[in-house]
Amino acid sequence: MKRDFLTINDLSRSEVLSLFDETAGLKAKRGKENSTLLARRTIGMLFDKPSTRTRVSFEAGVYELGGSVVFLHRSETQLSRNEPISHAARVLSSYVHALVIRTYDQAELEEMAKYASIPIINALTDMYHPCQILSDMFTVWEKKGNLQDLKVAWIGDGNNMAQSWIKAAALMGFELALAVPEGYDPSSEILEQARAASEKPITITRDPIEAIAGAEVINTDVWASMGQENEAEVRVEAFRKFQINSKLLAQAGPEAIVLHCLPAHLGEEITAEVLEGPQSVAFEQAGNKLHAQKALLKFLIQGTQC
Repeated sequence: MKRDFLTINDLSRSEVLSLFDETAGLKAKRGKENSTLLARRTIGMLFDKPSTRTRVSFEAGVYELGGSVVFLHRSETQLSRNEPISHAARVLSSYVHALVIRTYDQAELEEMAKYASIPIINALTDMYHPCQILSDMFTVWEKKGNLQDLKVAWIGDGNNMAQSWIKAAALMGFELALAVPEGYDPSSEILEQARAASEKPITITRDPIEAIAGAEVINTDVWASMGQENEAEVRVEAFRKFQINSKLLAQAGPEAIVLHCLPAHLGEEITAEVLEGPQSVAFEQAGNKLHAQKALLKFLIQGTQC
């Protein structure tokens, strides 16, 4: 039976931990791994939004596992001329073995998954970024040895990454404290559902110091995401007190690690001193996307073949 990856909740906790083990193995033996895992498999990539890390890590990962990639921008397809998603899903299912989609609307992704007979992978929507959260959690697991005993802090916008962390906290059982300016909260529905399922507190505050106190992991993202460029000036003013800088980082202690899914706007959500400092794991975090997504592809496609 085919499996999709539309949110992190499409995996169980045990499956996530198993993927961490697989990711670690693939990372350790890169260049020596079985390069035929995706032999004679073609992965489609359908992107509406710009991408550096997600696109390159998926393409490189597919090639390293012996597969091939067909990359399409929506403007190059009949979807740009209003072909129904239900039609495109069934047609593409007859050509490729999985479809990686980066788009705006989560509902469109879900409709594609409904009609496709192949795994559909969410490479980012305005609501979630599950591939990013999978590799981010792997980075934390790799550095800290576990997730369940940790306090994770999110500083900034209640965006798709914040919402992915909220779902991840409920799934994996760690404490999550979000510091978000008034008016920029994550979805109340997502928050309520996660709190109902969570073993540990998931809290929202307007005070970054409160959120970061005692945190072993600190996260942020840009203040204006793709599609919000016209709000950038207003957001800079609203988020001014939510910058991760050395003064704020000191509230967490020297063992805390700093994550950023990149690209970073230095001097806004994070300072160069912190991003390039000894507590930052942002660039290793970015590198881990390659390994985590290889593990994910192996899991989804081999499962479909069973």
